Amino acid sequence: MLNLGETIMLQKWAKEIIRFLSVKNQFVLHGNIYDIYPFPVKDGDEIKIITSNIKNFITKMLKQEEEYSIFLSYEPLFGFKLLEGEQNLVKEITGININKETYYNASVQKGYDTIEKIICNEKYPSALFLDFSSRLNEVVGDSCHLNEFYYKMFRLCLNTFPNMMGSNYSRYNLVFWILEKENDIPSWFTIENPKVKTISIPKPDNEIRKQIINSIMGEDDQFNELDETRQKDIIGFFVDQTSKMQGTEIISIVSLARREKLPIVEIGEAIRRYKIGVIENPWAKIELSKIEQMEQLIEKRVKGQEKAVRKAADIVRRSFYNLSGSQFSRYSQKPKGVLFLAGPTGVGKTELAKTIAEVIFGSETAYIRFDMSEFGHEHSDQRLLGAPPGYVGYDVGGELTNSIKQNPFTVVLFDEIEKAHPKILDIFLQILDDGRLTSGRGETTYFSESLIVFTSNLGVYDIGPNGERIQRINTEMEYEKVEENILNAIEDFFKFKISRPEILNRIGENIAVFDFIRPPGAEQIFKKMFENVLFKLQDSHKINPIISEETTEKIKNIVCLDLSMGGRGIGNKIEEIFINPLSRALIKIEPKPNDSIKIIDIVESQNGWELIVK
Repeated sequence: MLNLGETIMLQKWAKEIIRFLSVKNQFVLHGNIYDIYPFPVKDGDEIKIITSNIKNFITKMLKQEEEYSIFLSYEPLFGFKLLEGEQNLVKEITGININKETYYNASVQKGYDTIEKIICNEKYPSALFLDFSSRLNEVVGDSCHLNEFYYKMFRLCLNTFPNMMGSNYSRYNLVFWILEKENDIPSWFTIENPKVKTISIPKPDNEIRKQIINSIMGEDDQFNELDETRQKDIIGFFVDQTSKMQGTEIISIVSLARREKLPIVEIGEAIRRYKIGVIENPWAKIELSKIEQMEQLIEKRVKGQEKAVRKAADIVRRSFYNLSGSQFSRYSQKPKGVLFLAGPTGVGKTELAKTIAEVIFGSETAYIRFDMSEFGHEHSDQRLLGAPPGYVGYDVGGELTNSIKQNPFTVVLFDEIEKAHPKILDIFLQILDDGRLTSGRGETTYFSESLIVFTSNLGVYDIGPNGERIQRINTEMEYEKVEENILNAIEDFFKFKISRPEILNRIGENIAVFDFIRPPGAEQIFKKMFENVLFKLQDSHKINPIISEETTEKIKNIVCLDLSMGGRGIGNKIEEIFINPLSRALIKIEPKPNDSIKIIDIVESQNGWELIVK
């Protein structure tokens, strides 16, 4: 038998099986059943870790710990197979030839008779695995035969007693149901049943992953050449980066590294490729000059928001060097960066997100936008994550998880975050903390290569007692007062209104408050938008507009008179004051390609604004 030190190395669920051997004869194992599990084996004076599937693991454990001698597997479609033990002893018990090479085919109706002989034998301690038991319903088909099988196994369970078999204490012959989910077997079978023990098998924790990784790395020559400190660093990094992964995935990562000839010291790159599924890394291709000139590049499109632009530029630089969250952990898997953009409407919050996407990934279309006003219902999280199993649309997946799976290198924009249901906001805890989400289909999606951007109008208005909107900030305030009011409103919203202070805590100091569009910024926005219109006319229709500085100035003064609606308001005014009368004038004079039109003045008439052209 293993000594105490070796037994401690067994996983909790394995120790639980050992503990209940003398009082339970059937075990329902569910959860992480298709994984591999580390098993300690004595190798001289040392303990060596080997990995096995669940049947082989339990077989080794019961042979070594409890001196069981016969182990068989039964699959509903293929029948019986001998895992461990002497074939002649099995034939002595069952009367049939069950071997290790081939399956002895038997339906659940015929199979039960053999199962009963195995479990009721009093000579040889035996264990039987009912493998792939979650698929019984699909394979058997006939519900009458299946229910009869469950009933007989239930009756066998209650009518079986422990035997004295070659040891000084009694033990049961055992049945192990191998299930994906606990409810894959009827609840009446397990509830209040004193002879059945239900055990959940979790994904490997840090210690178990460390055992698996140590066993794999110990076989790598390149790893063994490293000094002990470097080995511990690599093991620690590997353990941390594979949190909530299966043991089989750890082996897959090492296999990927070897196949793609990645040095063991670059195991982080192998983990990234395994998680993301692509080799190319757009972050590594960003020109350093772009990162250095981030403010200037953003200010080409976002006008009059110096402080917000500076904050965004710092976060992008931090993301470029993968330093987000590094103060908390060297092995952070958080998103590349998080940015919370707050302020009045029409001041450039969405434009900033588009600009970042263009600078980092080469196109402003490399961003995903979710209008959070569409997620005001409690169960609308299914749109983001996908419907849970058993519901319509389960196979489709979620909009958010699907988008990130298809393109992990992206800017994800959650627009007007305060309009989402508070339950939806809980999703962001997992994204901001762990950099991942699990879809309704059970697939894990990683956000470690994404930049997360939230926008909000919190603090701009308060809701009065009668539902009316009361303006909280206005253009008469200095920016510092605007910033103070908005930050206070954001804090009040998360801490008290929706009771989610933990979300605010994870956003941290990454809040950039936008100012109202002030006259200097309005002039820049007008100039940019006005030039866009003139360029479009030249580019699409080869018509050359000529407009005097006086007329341009007059249009600008009219457009920028009211800045309460921000940049969008300026664009809407340009459309009314200039684009509409320009379109009417073009239809009237019918210019040909390469013609020039001279815009002399703009006047207001009973029919609206009119351009005087020739």
